[in-house]
Formats: sequence, structure tokens, C-alpha cells
Amino acid sequence: MSSAQRSPATRPKYYDLNLLNLPMPGLVSIFHRITGVAMFLFLIPALLFVLQCTLGSEDGFNRWKSFFSEPMVKVIFLGFVWSYMHHFFAGIRYLLLDVHVGIAKEPAQFSAKVVLVLGVVATLLIGVRIW
Repeated sequence: MSSAQRSPATRPKYYDLNLLNLPMPGLVSIFHRITGVAMFLFLIPALLFVLQCTLGSEDGFNRWKSFFSEPMVKVIFLGFVWSYMHHFFAGIRYLLLDVHVGIAKEPAQFSAKVVLVLGVVATLLIGVRIW
């Protein structure tokens, strides 16, 4: 029987890429990659530019100070803070996994939840401080 005559095998017609179906370690991994790319492409160059402008003159410092006092800018800044905090805590988690700490399923799931909670808590603490 040739391949053209065989009945098609039942297989999914699409991939379910919904992030809600992923386990916690999968979410932490994807967010770690996304935040790493976001920091490399946007956050670090932007911070270097702001640092250059603020250290260049008093007028530049005052301009950026007034810019960062806007509420919408603070919200966007908190997004970058969460990005950094999540990436930081997930990086520590992956370093521990590299030395075989928390490799089993239950500790890995617990550490993934801890990373997500710590990222949000650290962002909230910094958010309270800047508002």
C-alpha cells in the first residue's frame, strides 16, 4: 500500500501554544527568555542613554527627572523593573539547577512559583518606593 492510499493518521491540526497550559517551570523559562531579550534590546540601551544624558548636564538631569515623574512612564518603568527582577530570580534558580539543587519535579515547581512571586513582590516594593 503506498503512502497516498493510506488513511491519514489522527493527529492535531494545530499546536496549542496557550501559555496558560504550561506548567510553572515552563512559564518561568519562557518569561526568562523574553525578559532577557527585552533587557538586551531595550532596557540596557535606554538606561545607558538616560545615564549619559543625566550625567552630561544639570539641564539633562532635570529634563529626565520631569519625564520620569509622569504616571504612565512610571508604569512602563515598573514593567522594566519586573522584567529585571524576574530575570534575576530566574537566573538564580537556573544556577541552582545547574548545580543539581531542586532538580526533582516538586522542588522545581516550587522554585518556579517562588521566582514568579518574588518578581512580583520586588516590583511592588520598588513601585511603592517610586510612587
